[in-house]
Amino acid sequence: MSFSDTDVQGALKNLIDPNTKKDFVSGKSVKNVKVSGSDVSLDIMLGYPAKSVMDEIRAMVEAHLKKSLPGAGKISVNASSKVVPHAVQRGVKLVEGVKNIIAVASGKGGVGKSTTAVNLALALAAEGARVGVLDADIYGPSQPTMLGISGQPKSVDGKSLEPMTNHGLQAMSIGFMIDSEDTPMVWRGPMVTQALDQLLHQTRWDDLDYLVVDLPPGTGDIQLSLAQKVPVTGAVIVTTPQDIALMDARKGLKMFEKVGIKIVGIVENMSTHICSKCGHEEHIFGAGGGEKMCADYNVEFLGGLPLDIRIREQTDSGNPTVVADPDGKIAKEYKQIARRIAVKVADMAQDHSAAFPKIVVQNT
Repeated sequence: MSFSDTDVQGALKNLIDPNTKKDFVSGKSVKNVKVSGSDVSLDIMLGYPAKSVMDEIRAMVEAHLKKSLPGAGKISVNASSKVVPHAVQRGVKLVEGVKNIIAVASGKGGVGKSTTAVNLALALAAEGARVGVLDADIYGPSQPTMLGISGQPKSVDGKSLEPMTNHGLQAMSIGFMIDSEDTPMVWRGPMVTQALDQLLHQTRWDDLDYLVVDLPPGTGDIQLSLAQKVPVTGAVIVTTPQDIALMDARKGLKMFEKVGIKIVGIVENMSTHICSKCGHEEHIFGAGGGEKMCADYNVEFLGGLPLDIRIREQTDSGNPTVVADPDGKIAKEYKQIARRIAVKVADMAQDHSAAFPKIVVQNT
């Protein structure tokens, strides 16, 4: 029995990608369909990194085609992913060597934003993406400690900085430039925004799919300047469940909306406390606050993370949870949230500026 391309496409219209919740055809993931007699081969190209579920997706597509095309011979499915640049705020240019920037922000300090940012970056890298972290918290840079990186960045050309690396991430922070961990950055706002601009644009980022920017907490002059100058694909808001944190998180969300940055979703950190002695789970900061905020603003609840002593211990020692215990329950939660972020970014409008030729005017 022989089949046509249309038969194959028709069969895949009924198969839903469990990550995007769309069928593979309308999600534009089906490529290079080839039919030879009763044999079928095709590529599934995902717009998000999915190393941990790639075999599962391949097997699911093959099984579905065998069932939907009775009498089919050999069915060969090749699954892979390709991350492309997506649109940012109007009038802000993309950063060289970076396809997408994900800002991780919070209205309030102390909600675990930096810990969440580094673990989400590591989770995206574990899923097969090329990932960097920019520590934009100039007054309290914590990424050097969290990533276990010491020393100062080198410059090959005397103009730009090579990113520091560890755990498969490229990283840059003002913390690499200062003499010691207890040296305070006694700078006014304009100096901070200039420093961040230099860290972002003068680092030689090497072909990043995602640059995770760990923003300082708050919604003041510095955050507004960053939001207007940094080309952000989407922002992730980190909050804890109690009312005080949610109040400030709402302000952070509204700030991004005002400057035209899309909200990817909200992560509720410290959702529950897990006792290290007995494993009892308790909502010590209240329950359901993050989900209610999402319902109020029509944004996605990306997931909740526990208040667990291991997260703190592992991150403080320079081995965050996703690399310290990659197959553990908490790492799986970070990976699930990271994959959801990547899927949401893949669904956004693409940036086509690279497709247009640069026009240079010269006097001859």
